[in-house]
Amino acid sequence: MAQKGSQLDRETFSCSICLDLLKDPVGLPCGHSYCMDCIKDFWDEKNIYSCPQCRQTFSPRPVLGKNTILAVLVEELKKTGLLAATRVSAAAERTEKQKELEVSRQNIQVRIQDREKDVKVLQQKVDAINGSADKAVEHSEKTFAELIRLIQKRSSDVKQQVRAKQETEVSRVRDLQEKLEQEIADLKRRDTELKTLSHTEDHNQFLHDYTSLPPLSTSTHSSSIYIRPLRYFEDVTAAVSEAREKLQDVLRETWTNISLAVPGVGVLLSPQPKTRTDLLRYSCELTLDPNTAHTQLSLSKGNRKAKAVREDQSYPSHPDRFTEHQQVLSQESLTGRRYWEVRWEGRGVYIAVAYKTIRRAGWFDECRFGNNDESWALNCHRDTFTFCFDYVRTPVSGPQSSRIGVYLDHSAGVLCFYSVSKTMTLLHRVQTTFTQPLYAGCWLFYCGDSAEFCKLK
Repeated sequence: MAQKGSQLDRETFSCSICLDLLKDPVGLPCGHSYCMDCIKDFWDEKNIYSCPQCRQTFSPRPVLGKNTILAVLVEELKKTGLLAATRVSAAAERTEKQKELEVSRQNIQVRIQDREKDVKVLQQKVDAINGSADKAVEHSEKTFAELIRLIQKRSSDVKQQVRAKQETEVSRVRDLQEKLEQEIADLKRRDTELKTLSHTEDHNQFLHDYTSLPPLSTSTHSSSIYIRPLRYFEDVTAAVSEAREKLQDVLRETWTNISLAVPGVGVLLSPQPKTRTDLLRYSCELTLDPNTAHTQLSLSKGNRKAKAVREDQSYPSHPDRFTEHQQVLSQESLTGRRYWEVRWEGRGVYIAVAYKTIRRAGWFDECRFGNNDESWALNCHRDTFTFCFDYVRTPVSGPQSSRIGVYLDHSAGVLCFYSVSKTMTLLHRVQTTFTQPLYAGCWLFYCGDSAEFCKLK
């Protein structure tokens, strides 16, 4: 059957409508054959029951039945034709695929070259990073070594000056001491002479000897003993301490710049303060920026206090102004180590820090303190505390207080909130990396709520 099928003409077993081999072949009364679906579609479209080849019409519409013998012949033709076509077209297909393969290889080679260039560029970046880091380390080591040498030189100078002054003062005191001791010896000798004279029984002899005594010399040393105060080098100690404080301030500010350039460096700073006295060393005075205040916030006390009101305040239009929530930021930017306290009143106050880039208007949560990744806020709400950051709300336990302390170590990425009363309690501590200077802020939730930056002594 296969040998016979291979000799059949493909056109004989093709449908004249779709021009492909017959599928489910059916025969018409006129003798022509078609695919069952093709002739049905043809009749449905034309609405005339005729043969597409000879145009013979039929009435009524012929009942179509599958020609099984013709279907078997078509299947045999497909098999033998497919085998033959595979054998005949294999070389041609190989040639075509070979062309595609070469194109694919060319594309791969181009991508390899591009990736090799990228690798070289990345290696150049690595070399540049390593080179820059090595230079920075070398320069910093050299600079700090120079500072250390300078400090050591100043320490040596102070030591030499103090010792020289010490030697001069001690020599002066010793000299005065020797003179006083000599004077004491002279006085004791004179006292002995007078005592002996007082026992002379001969009146004439007594008078003669008494009148012949040399006059007692007046002391010239006693007054100089008390001219100088007992404090000798305390001024030096105070001056050195003052120099230390100034140097620490400079290093803290410089360290902030370094830590902003190299995130993570700030964690090497000294430990976090533990007492309010320690924190007050970093106290700063803050004021509220009227250009950022929502129009329903009234500012007073030199712009240190904000209060939520119903009436719009007559603030001029400004791009930094919050328009969705009753929020306000400080005028001062915060870097380095800073500590401040906020006194709040009302039912719901948010005490926050934020980047200057925080949105001032937009959807409900985009510009609200604590509901984005550009602000950190402690919600003081009646008898509860909640810390808020980037849509995450964390319940905070601790004693209630109308005074909240905020400590920031910008370079170390530390932010702490404290409950301040007779005692001081840490409510919440944040450890992160700050990439920009921060600004203190507050959000007053209800009308009548207020928040005030305290003046710290």
